[in-house]
Amino acid sequence: MDQEKRTPMEKKVYLSWYLAFYGQMLTENQQEIARLYFEEDYSLAEIAQQFSVSRQSIHDTVNRVEKTLNDFEEKLGLARRFRQQEEGLRKCSEVLEKVVSDEATKSHLIEARSIINTLLDQEEM
Repeated sequence: MDQEKRTPMEKKVYLSWYLAFYGQMLTENQQEIARLYFEEDYSLAEIAQQFSVSRQSIHDTVNRVEKTLNDFEEKLGLARRFRQQEEGLRKCSEVLEKVVSDEATKSHLIEARSIINTLLDQEEM
């Protein structure tokens, strides 16, 4: 979905997702402001009060962080690749559910399903 077509809530969800991938590349203040704004849904005024700065300062920081996170994703694509891998694992799991095994392949099929389920469970953490 194009960034311009996202609703404000979708935008916050994507930016929260990007923050999980790229947050360590931001300053500590940027990380905390972004976390409060994107994940905790604090208003700019509430964050400004907490940091003892102006609302405009927080607004500028949020905009700078948004641009930075979008730039990281555009250049590195970690979140996009993660979603593609997760979708691939889900499709593999669906295909494996359709496979009929015999005694010779049953243990291999169970092991493959277990590996995929373990990877999918780790991604949801």
